Amino acid sequence: MQQQATPVREARLGKANGPVPGAVGGVVLLLPAGEETSTRKPSPLTTAFLRPLARRLTRCGREEGLVTHVVHYRRRGWNGTQAETARDAGWAADEVVRRYGDVPVCLAGVDMGGRAALHAGGHTAVESVLALAPWLPEDDVALAPEPVKQLAGRRVLIVHGTDDRRTDPELSFRFAERAKKANRDVCRFEVHSDGHRLAQHRAEVTALSVDFVLGTLFGHPFSRPLQDALAAPPPLGLRMPLAAGFGESLNR
Repeated sequence: MQQQATPVREARLGKANGPVPGAVGGVVLLLPAGEETSTRKPSPLTTAFLRPLARRLTRCGREEGLVTHVVHYRRRGWNGTQAETARDAGWAADEVVRRYGDVPVCLAGVDMGGRAALHAGGHTAVESVLALAPWLPEDDVALAPEPVKQLAGRRVLIVHGTDDRRTDPELSFRFAERAKKANRDVCRFEVHSDGHRLAQHRAEVTALSVDFVLGTLFGHPFSRPLQDALAAPPPLGLRMPLAAGFGESLNR
């Protein structure tokens, strides 16, 4: 008897966090980590890192009608040229337009979700991209480099711990260098002595993320460090240190 193929689950948006649909002013799509190659369904544990950020974003963006959704992928793997998690990110942006209409979107991803956010950043609804400790492949002369042209016209923030042993911070720097040539509105912060989960400076990373999202989606003035990072030429604006205590003086 021929074995039937397992049906592929559909991507979906998690529960909306924020105001009622009629009051939505902007949306952040949160893209979890994944694996390089896998056809298994995503683990619910991968969303745990993003939930505190989602809560902080919706609390700080309540007056502007900010809504957050975690994106639940069809499969947990990037899976080579299929780039499945990036495709799911693009689908999620389409779904935001269908549900909420013409509202600005920020794609915010961690680990593989960071790569998915950068890939899908060219979607017409996307205003900005936030990539935390993004997983990016090693440079390979036999393969095309990671695309950057799709980020033109978007503001991009990359945050990476210098002691990350899971995703190489030097690769995100090289990516940011190439992206900056195609788009001046790219910056990157380094969290010194922190690892992949950015646990030692989670409060500072969260504050920086909120500052970036509210500025790019709703026109709030950026903090001085973020202004400086966006304005500085490389490599200064791509190796900006995230100072301990960042965000304590922000009125959020």
